[in-house]
Amino acid sequence: MEQVRQDQAEGKSEKKSKSAVLELLESVAIAVLLAVLIRMFLFQPFVIPSGSMEPALQIGDRIMVNKISYHLGEPSRGDVIVFKFPMDPSRDFVKRLVATGGETVAVRDSKLFINGEQVDEGYLPPDLMFEDFGPMEIPPGSFFMMGDNRNSSEDSRSWGMMPEDNIIGKAVIIYWPLDRIGLL
Repeated sequence: MEQVRQDQAEGKSEKKSKSAVLELLESVAIAVLLAVLIRMFLFQPFVIPSGSMEPALQIGDRIMVNKISYHLGEPSRGDVIVFKFPMDPSRDFVKRLVATGGETVAVRDSKLFINGEQVDEGYLPPDLMFEDFGPMEIPPGSFFMMGDNRNSSEDSRSWGMMPEDNIIGKAVIIYWPLDRIGLL
């Protein structure tokens, strides 16, 4: 009888051990699934690879991109957007939206003009000088993208319009390095 009790106790202990392992595996599987779903549909981290968006974004900054914001509303002038590069969709770019479909964009004397009206670009350094461009009309369903570091940016001035379908999401926050944490 004593042996039977001991065998039952060992069986219960073994079941508890297996149960704990199964619970742990289940928890890990759920966590991985949630992380994948969040990254696919809600938010995605990106690392800034170049200085084309300086001073707003520095090389090595880590940003979080909201992938659902443009499913709920339209992109706006001034938004910092991550998108698939039109010339090579395997590459992701980050630039500022400066003009939307139906607008005419031009640069004169280092100032941006949309539909003939000067645009206040308070995010640019005041002494920044860059080449004239345009005028160019933006076709519907497309956007004109420019880097903030206008002299060191491969943007719509060189490769043309960015189709709306190429948008990945809106850059919303710098989360690393710690001394640069902030909203965009």
